[in-house]
Amino acid sequence: MSTTCPGQGVGLLECARRLQLALNTVKRYARADRPERMLRVPKYRASLVDPYREHLRKRRAEDPAVPIKHRFEEIKALSLTGCLNLLHKYINQGRADSDRSHISPRRFARMLLTRPDNLKAEHHELLAKLTAACPEMTQLANHIREFAQLLTPHARNTDALARWIVQVSATDLPHLHAFARGLERDRDAVIAALTLPYSNGPAEGVNTKTKRIARQMHGRAGFTLLRHRILLG
Repeated sequence: MSTTCPGQGVGLLECARRLQLALNTVKRYARADRPERMLRVPKYRASLVDPYREHLRKRRAEDPAVPIKHRFEEIKALSLTGCLNLLHKYINQGRADSDRSHISPRRFARMLLTRPDNLKAEHHELLAKLTAACPEMTQLANHIREFAQLLTPHARNTDALARWIVQVSATDLPHLHAFARGLERDRDAVIAALTLPYSNGPAEGVNTKTKRIARQMHGRAGFTLLRHRILLG
C-alpha cells in the first residue's frame, strides 16, 4: 500500500506525527473506503463502578470541581468494593459521562432480530432509544417486526407478504430492497414456508448429522461401518 496521502504528497508517518495519532490508526483511516469502517466502538467489561454510574453523573454535574478521591469516598460508603484506581480508569474512559451505552452495529442488529420476549429490560430501553434516533432506523425496526409476524405460518400471510414487499420498496432502505428482491425471486418457496405448517428441518438435521459422521470417518472405514453408525446412532 502507498504510504502517501492522496493528492497531498504527505506520507502516513508524517500524517501520524501531525495528527498525534498512532501510525496504525492513520493506516486504518487511509484504508477505509467508507466512514463506517473508521468507527470502532469501545468494548468495556462490566465494572464494579457500573451500579454507581448515575450517582457519579449526578454528583459530577452538581459540582464538577470535586476531586475524584471525594467521589470515591462517597460511592465507597454506598458499598463499592473496588479501589480508587478503578474509579480513575472508569472516569478517564468517559464511561461515567456517556449519554447511552456503547453498542456495536453487530450487537444492535442482533437486538433488532431477537424476539422481544428474550430481551432484558435494559435492552428494551436501549433498543427504543436507538430505533427512535432517526426515521430510517424507525422504519427498519418496524419492517423487521412486521416480517417477524409472518414467520408464524398462516394462510393470510400470502397477501401480507405482498403488502410488506410493496411497503419496503417504497422506503429508502437499499439493503431491505435487496432482501425483498430475493423473496420475489423465490416467491413460491417463501409463500410455502410462510403458509404451510410443514418444515424440512428434521430432514436437514439428518443430512447434517450424516455429513458430520462421514467427515469423521473419512479415510478410516468403508460404507458398511458408516451405514451402521447412521442406523444405530
